[in-house]
Amino acid sequence: MTSAPPNLAVLVKGWPRLSETFIAQELVALQDAGHRFDIWSLRHPTDVKRHPLHDRFKGQVHYLPEYLYQEPQRVWAARRAAQALPGYAEAYRIWRADLRRDPTHNRIRRFGQACVLAAELPQDTRVMYAHFMHTPSSVARYAAIMRDLPWSFSAHAKDIWTSPDWEKAEKLQASTHGAAFGATCTAIGATHLRNLADDPKRVDLIYHGLDLSRFPDPPERTQRAPDAPFHMISVGRLVEKKGFDRLIDAFALLSEALDWHWTHIGGGTLAETLAGRAEDAGLAARITWKGACDQPEVIEAMRKADLFVLPSRIAADGDRDGLPNVLMEAASQKLPILSTPVSAIPEFIDTGIHGLLSEDAPAALAAAITRMAQDPAKAMQMAGNAYDRLIAEFRMDPGIALLSKRLSTLGADRG
Repeated sequence: MTSAPPNLAVLVKGWPRLSETFIAQELVALQDAGHRFDIWSLRHPTDVKRHPLHDRFKGQVHYLPEYLYQEPQRVWAARRAAQALPGYAEAYRIWRADLRRDPTHNRIRRFGQACVLAAELPQDTRVMYAHFMHTPSSVARYAAIMRDLPWSFSAHAKDIWTSPDWEKAEKLQASTHGAAFGATCTAIGATHLRNLADDPKRVDLIYHGLDLSRFPDPPERTQRAPDAPFHMISVGRLVEKKGFDRLIDAFALLSEALDWHWTHIGGGTLAETLAGRAEDAGLAARITWKGACDQPEVIEAMRKADLFVLPSRIAADGDRDGLPNVLMEAASQKLPILSTPVSAIPEFIDTGIHGLLSEDAPAALAAAITRMAQDPAKAMQMAGNAYDRLIAEFRMDPGIALLSKRLSTLGADRG
């Protein structure tokens, strides 16, 4: 006997993605809370590895045409089916208005993917939920209009700060077929979106938090001597907003008396550029580039390190971090943290109490690294404070309970 199809559909950019553990954590938690759903992905996976968390998802994963020309028969069949749906004309009208303001191939692809989504969703689907407010939410919105369904979204960082205000506002207005609700993971993001919404209550602040059941207890750390080898680690994509270029420049300013080594985990478009930058600065022997790793590898590396460094900054196009989950993961292992006061990072780290927040200039970063290396007692104290704050204020469970209630209210029943 086969079970009934789920009445909730979740749309994501790609599945699985090593860099988006916060999405996997949330979806598995919703599943554990009783929600049944399939994932609809705009892109196929590119990561060779996957986290154990991904294997806990029990639903199906459907891949929409990543590029419309790759599956022309599927796209044209879906559009014919979509044209018979009651909301197609209205969805087409709204898309044409969007296309006039954003005349790009991406905007065209969004509508084609929406036609496929609307045509292929099970008839029992009642609610759509999209991760990220830009492309995935556009596809969800167009498809939801075609199918006359409520839709919702979770917004994070790049999607908030690099999307035009007109588009965000229209996705937050009932009069323009906006989302029934939106969740976002930072207070600064929630304030920004509430100012664009027709009703501020349409936007919920839901921190991702951390599912501590997935992490080992922190190791018994012994205080290192100030002149002992100093091992730093960073986890993050090699892209502009992570600030690793300035961190490499900061390493070049460190005193020769400091016996340091830095390990980086993650892939990214700037990998060759940054490796070359380190080589030119004569630092290559002090750096290990590990590339993409699964979460057990990441946690094991954190347990062996003396400092976690994430020098986030605002990129030229406005992109920036939200509240990176890796900061909470580092705190879970009582690893001292050095970061920057960008976006929502100060919502978790009060500088001097839970870690250090430095300016992203190389000289400031070098001074902060030196301070952490020379005062290991203070570094350990701040790490303990960050762990205590994580336990008290940044657990995953409260946010999942609110999100589950929101989805159930829309009709995404559990069962």
